[in-house]
Amino acid sequence: MKLKFDAKQALVFLFIALACENNSDKKTTMEISADGFILQESDLPAYEKNIDHRGLLEALGDRHGESMRTGEHIYTNTCATCHGDPEQEGSLPTAFKFWEGTFKVGNDPYSIYQTLTRGHGAMPPQVNLTPVEKYDVIHYIRETFVAPENPTQYLALNEAYLAGLPAGSSMGPEPREYKPWAEMDYGNFLINTYELVPADAAPRQRSTGPVQPLPDEDFSKANFAYKGIAVRLDEGSGGVAAGNAWMLFDHDLMRVAGGWTGEGFIDWEAILFNEKHNISPRTIGELHFENETGPGWAHPRSGTFEDPRFQARDGRRFGPLPRDWAQYKGLYEYEDRTIVSYTVGDTPVLETFGVAYSGDRPVFTRTLNLSPSGELLKMRVAPVGTEVALMGSGAELVEENGYQLLHVTATDPIKIKLFLAAPGFTGLQEYVRNAAPAESLSAFISGGPARYPQLLETAIIPGEQEGAFQVDILNPPFNSPWKNQLRLSGLDFFKDRNKGVVCATDGDVWLVEGFTENEGKLTWQRIASGLFQPLGIKVINEEIFVTCRDQIVRLQDYNGDGETDFYESFNSDHQVTDHFHEFAMGLQADAEGNLYYAKSARHAREALVPQHGTLLRVSPDGERTDIIATGFRAANGVCLNPDGTFIVTDQEGHWNPMNRINWVEEGGFYGNMFGFNPPADSTDSGMEQPLVWVERERDRSPSELLWVDSKKWGALNGKLLSFSYGYGKIYLVPFEKLDGQVQGGIVELPLPRFATGVMRGRFNPEDGHLYLCGLSAWGSTQPQLGGLYRIRMTDTPVNLPVGIQAQEDGVLLTFTEKLDENSVENLDNFTVATWDLLRSRKYGSKHYNEQELPLEAAELGRDGKSVKLKIPGIQPTWVMEIHYSLESESGEAVEGLIQNTIHKLGEASSL
Repeated sequence: MKLKFDAKQALVFLFIALACENNSDKKTTMEISADGFILQESDLPAYEKNIDHRGLLEALGDRHGESMRTGEHIYTNTCATCHGDPEQEGSLPTAFKFWEGTFKVGNDPYSIYQTLTRGHGAMPPQVNLTPVEKYDVIHYIRETFVAPENPTQYLALNEAYLAGLPAGSSMGPEPREYKPWAEMDYGNFLINTYELVPADAAPRQRSTGPVQPLPDEDFSKANFAYKGIAVRLDEGSGGVAAGNAWMLFDHDLMRVAGGWTGEGFIDWEAILFNEKHNISPRTIGELHFENETGPGWAHPRSGTFEDPRFQARDGRRFGPLPRDWAQYKGLYEYEDRTIVSYTVGDTPVLETFGVAYSGDRPVFTRTLNLSPSGELLKMRVAPVGTEVALMGSGAELVEENGYQLLHVTATDPIKIKLFLAAPGFTGLQEYVRNAAPAESLSAFISGGPARYPQLLETAIIPGEQEGAFQVDILNPPFNSPWKNQLRLSGLDFFKDRNKGVVCATDGDVWLVEGFTENEGKLTWQRIASGLFQPLGIKVINEEIFVTCRDQIVRLQDYNGDGETDFYESFNSDHQVTDHFHEFAMGLQADAEGNLYYAKSARHAREALVPQHGTLLRVSPDGERTDIIATGFRAANGVCLNPDGTFIVTDQEGHWNPMNRINWVEEGGFYGNMFGFNPPADSTDSGMEQPLVWVERERDRSPSELLWVDSKKWGALNGKLLSFSYGYGKIYLVPFEKLDGQVQGGIVELPLPRFATGVMRGRFNPEDGHLYLCGLSAWGSTQPQLGGLYRIRMTDTPVNLPVGIQAQEDGVLLTFTEKLDENSVENLDNFTVATWDLLRSRKYGSKHYNEQELPLEAAELGRDGKSVKLKIPGIQPTWVMEIHYSLESESGEAVEGLIQNTIHKLGEASSL
């Protein structure tokens, strides 16, 4: 049997939910059943009711070798990530160990099959595996781990057992290549960067090589819509990805970039689709018409189409048109209709798109409603040769410089309709005479029927872990009818703290209820879709703002059903290129209403635009964007500090010898010489130093930091947390400030790894608990695509160091609880090591000058919590690691590691 999905796909998409058959019920339930399963039997696909379990198990004897090979492939590339094996612990220490544990549901093959199929407890259902594949991995687990290592849990099969299995006649569907990115229902539009190409286009250019930075490709002739709104035109279910005809509106330039038809929407080549780096998706199928990259409308006063935007080093221009020229206002959704709103000068425009057919030949339509204008407005419709016709008064078609232009001359409001067809189309004028006239679009901008009426309920799995923290798992809706990937990337709460919003990087926003009512379940309502890589969300005065790659969107619900009727472009100053790496990360707001987010730079390449690798501030009215710090490589979000400064993390890479947590001052440069217009001084003294260099063994990819704001967190209230996207962990960040330089370290909280990378967190002011959301896509070891979690502190002492000071004679640590003096004074209970890094254009750095530092003494302070490690000859260092193995005053083990950075040494102090 040949496995039809590759290892990487299996690893990344193992936990994506199956879309069950749609139903018309208002509410779809996914509660934990009495036996602990996540999916109910009614949630499963129909074929599961007719599986020949006996036949599948009996067939294992005839195909033992093939089954073991397939099962090993699945286990090694998916299951081992969490579960590990007898030699290597998995990334989730709490995951079941087949070689030593006791099965919770049952140790027979059918019971294990039920666990894989329906999910149980913290383990989501493995919905991408077919029945044959599930029994193959079960066979491998039983014969490899259970039989030899855990024989009391091995159930031998006999006739009585086989006869008792549910009867059926099907082996289930054949294995297939799993492409969830292409199967998801994104809604009727999807915003992304797209390249429009004809069906016979040459292969892409992709620069490679060992020398960094990589050279730029020649994209001077490419037709990219960097902020492309792809709109499905034909009718049918499944959203934009399931269509057969599309138009692409570029909201940087207010142009229709082109229209195409075919089987298949795009080629899905992109980092957040099929994981391909250094690439953007292309259209596939037949491209019937296209407009070159440039303003869609002439300047309303000068009449020129000459592009005035920022010109990058490679000759391309990026960013939106000036506001006095044209401005994108947002888009409305009404049933399957998408209506774009923008202005040309002072003239408001509403535009929608359609397709009709003359025989089997498509005719694309653009319906425009324009308010009165006191000047001539000119719009590029299509190159000469494209068949174009106009219906309506107040405008005319004119040829100019190789283009067919629309001249709008009316002084009254007008409704017009453009018809476009491929060159060679005959009979368009006759077709238009029988076509429906342009309609008024005002009837479709006040809210329409709900597009996603189903409410989805999911179970909350309460944590019962021992120790200072308990983690509740707040399951997302794995059985979503829209096949959502649920890679959760941001969350925030309303004034009613029982309600919150969660965004997902696949384009969705969800309204979630049930956070504080403690009824054991959450209700999820899909309220927005089709957005461009949302990676931050903030509720301000009960309004929802979302950070997307192309804009900050304010979601407007006009009819009170919760769903978004108008995707208002609050700010679209974003300079977007085709590069895969320039994520727009996080969203915070200060007391004055300014918004903040971070924008990553290009990977292994020099910046093209000023915004690459920056921290950005957007004014409260959305009218202005300012760059307030530069030199970042992959800045994953932003934390606002009480003193008005910021914290921004960055990732190991070129000019970053290791991950860094940066305490950011306005105007600072933070080290990435591949950024836009870097300083002339490339030495370490030419940049701001980080709070701490974070070794990849501790966290391969830090995300966002958060100040603890909860009395329930006791000694940790007011302290600083750092979230790990790379390893699914949480760290405490003790720090100090010496002569204006902030320095400190990280200490891991005593929690098992989360199944996802941790992206964002918020404390709920009502219950005082920490809520986290996470995802796994690029650069994370954690296998689950998305997750939502709640962390509650118990009364158990946490026993962590919350303070660190580097002094002339050693290091002073301050713990949350009192310590045993004898354990502190025993120098064998400490190990202190240091090493240096080398910052260069190369990726990362090895260790230099590694050494273990001798301790002269360890003293416990009068408060019982302060520990002074006296270290002769201590010096500033890039990286220090302090291992400690102590006891508390009451006899509990206090063990851990602090990894810190020392830039300066303070004065020695006595305890």
